[in-house]
Amino acid sequence: MQWWRLVPALVVSAVLVCVAAAPTAAQAADRDRDSEPVYLALGDSVAFGTSPLLDPHNAANFVGYPEALARFLDLNVINASCPGEASGGFISLTGVDNVCRAYRAAFPLHVAYTTSQLDFAISFLETHPRTRLVTLNIGANDLFVLQKQCAGSGACIQAGLPTLLNTLSANLNTIYGRIRNEARFRHTLVGLTYYSLNFNDPVGVPIIQAINVRMAQATLAAHGRVADGFDAFRLVAQFFGGDSCKAGLLIVTSANPLRCDIHPSPRGRDLLAGAIIEALHAGDD
Repeated sequence: MQWWRLVPALVVSAVLVCVAAAPTAAQAADRDRDSEPVYLALGDSVAFGTSPLLDPHNAANFVGYPEALARFLDLNVINASCPGEASGGFISLTGVDNVCRAYRAAFPLHVAYTTSQLDFAISFLETHPRTRLVTLNIGANDLFVLQKQCAGSGACIQAGLPTLLNTLSANLNTIYGRIRNEARFRHTLVGLTYYSLNFNDPVGVPIIQAINVRMAQATLAAHGRVADGFDAFRLVAQFFGGDSCKAGLLIVTSANPLRCDIHPSPRGRDLLAGAIIEALHAGDD
């Protein structure tokens, strides 16, 4: 029996509650060696739980969807994500990066490592055979790098998008290939798709969907499961004109409740955790 089969049928609604503090990385690693299953979370600032309202000098201030998911599934979480991580930098410390390397130089991550995130993941999986779940979200920072290179020019971004998507696909195949073949991870692998800030944006939504398609294709090719973060947000945002900020799914950054950061609020974070739970159950239908 899969461990998540023990989760009650109302998991998706029940996960939308306050999440208590998850075990620290060191505690989780120690407990893993004994008897309890472990969950390795990989990705960027969405997984990290980034919030512009909190002090980055203490990584424990940040609670992302991995902590919400781990708490609900009663798994020890090792959250190796890095804010600003692009898919190239995920693979190599010399790969294309947004701001992950600068962030790592200035502030702590949830778990300390000096290698690339992928190299850490491979080493961790090789030494922690009780790891039962790996999740990944990556690709948005590839887009942010392109936006910076194009200085916001829409025509430039559209022209560079095919190369971005092909590079992302190649990088995802490398990431999943090493996890499956080098680390010989044979348990559950989940790729999480991105949400939109505004689902009525005629330019932004197709770009996010194109990135999500590449994530889904690579994940399925690696015999993983796709968690639909896009639809999880859309189904709620549709009641607020498609606006994720108005729907309370993004972090409010001022006294004006309609001014939001790009990162998930606690409600948005828990929706993403719920999307992963749905993917876990859907795979057993």
